[in-house]
Amino acid sequence: MSDVPEFGSLSPVGLRECWPDEARDLTPWLASDDGIALLGQTLGLSLVCEGTEVAAGPFSADILARDLSSDALVVIENQLEKTDHDHFGKVLTYAAVLNASTVIWIAKKFTEEHRKAVEWLNELVSEDELVLYGIELQVWKIGDSTPAPRLEVVCGPNQAVHEANRVREAANASPTRQLQLEFWSAVRSQLEQTDEFSSLRQPGPRNYFDIALGRSNVVLALNVNTWDKLVHIQIYMGHRVAGRLLEGLQAERETIESELGRLEWNPNPQKLDKVIRLVRPGDIDDREQWTELAGWFSEKAVAFQRTFGPRIRSLV
Repeated sequence: MSDVPEFGSLSPVGLRECWPDEARDLTPWLASDDGIALLGQTLGLSLVCEGTEVAAGPFSADILARDLSSDALVVIENQLEKTDHDHFGKVLTYAAVLNASTVIWIAKKFTEEHRKAVEWLNELVSEDELVLYGIELQVWKIGDSTPAPRLEVVCGPNQAVHEANRVREAANASPTRQLQLEFWSAVRSQLEQTDEFSSLRQPGPRNYFDIALGRSNVVLALNVNTWDKLVHIQIYMGHRVAGRLLEGLQAERETIESELGRLEWNPNPQKLDKVIRLVRPGDIDDREQWTELAGWFSEKAVAFQRTFGPRIRSLV
């Protein structure tokens, strides 16, 4: 008879034990690299913090972020208690004044009324105009372990509506964009089978597919160049962290290339944003190449995450 494994018991931790005050404690943590990365992983978004207590008319939004994949603004409102009308009105006002495309409302507990309100607005408003998420913040520990925060999405875009919008977007796209959407859908299916990625966003009709790496301003980007018939995978570093991050990674270039092969380091030095990439021929117009190209992207994405992920998290 095999030994029975021993397990600890999960126990909740009061939010105010970790963040006594919303403005002084919770907002700065959510805006930090760790907080914004956890939020991005939870939603499958590549988020970077633009600022805290950002002026929105006579009011101030808790956090203003940007989705690197779409360059759209994201308003984040947080509270340590259950949802209330005051915060609901504020977050909608901030989104309108700041012209944000995504609203993220984080609270200890969502009332049924506010959950329904968020879902209703998502159905009422086109996804191209505004998307709202309701997230409950929790903290757990096992025995005497260090407390661990957890974000649970309790309301958001209706999946049926979300899929309908994606179908409509694809239908209105050019033949090239439609082809890109189909190709990235095939790649995403391959990536899912690896069980290496905690969250993968839905693909769109565009020439790239981004994967979050757990740090703001940094994503793993998969790209296709239909004009030159090339494909490449790259570490994209936003200008806020690009300088020091590129320098730190270049210090380990020999080791990194021993794991991944020869890479292109900063091929466009005149740009503030930096990339490290691997390029190869590939033509997605030729559907017979799709199986091989999707397999290549999946294999390299896993390798890039394993090689660069821990290094990036230690440097940023």
